[in-house]
Amino acid sequence: MNEAADLEDVRRCLAGETGAFEGIIRRYQRPVLNLAYRIVRNHEDARDVVQSVFVKVYERLASYDSRFKFFSWLYRIAVNESLNLAEKRDRRIPPPSAWMSGESNPADAAAAEELTRRIEATLAGLAPGQRALLAMSADGLTYREMGDALGLPEPTIKSRLFAARDKLRGLIGREGRPAHDR
Repeated sequence: MNEAADLEDVRRCLAGETGAFEGIIRRYQRPVLNLAYRIVRNHEDARDVVQSVFVKVYERLASYDSRFKFFSWLYRIAVNESLNLAEKRDRRIPPPSAWMSGESNPADAAAAEELTRRIEATLAGLAPGQRALLAMSADGLTYREMGDALGLPEPTIKSRLFAARDKLRGLIGREGRPAHDR
């Protein structure tokens, strides 16, 4: 992420140039959508989270402390919004086949759909907070960045991420299948 561009866009927005917020949206819309989907497990809900996140970011822009990374601040809002929605709605709907890689071979498409179903079933066994940590880890965030986003110290992040990965391994089992599929 481009911290200099973030700070410039924030400065311009705070100076009354509302169009500068579009740069922030362009840079972060996809990462926020990906994170939200990994936590709420529903595409429409994830889109709702994205809208809510950017509204809150815009409304709270004046409270942003530029001593910290803008991305971490925005990511924290995104994680909190995603977790709030996930806790309110306990539905876990697998993505439609249309979101798949577009396999043209019916056998490959069926295999990809089965794999997606297994992954979805396994992730459904994790708490939203655990899915959030795994999503941030998959996005390449460091322990420090995760800690900044969640307001937790690095050792806590490490132990919770270890526990989430351990639970995920337990759910997957030896055969690489969710335990309840065997």
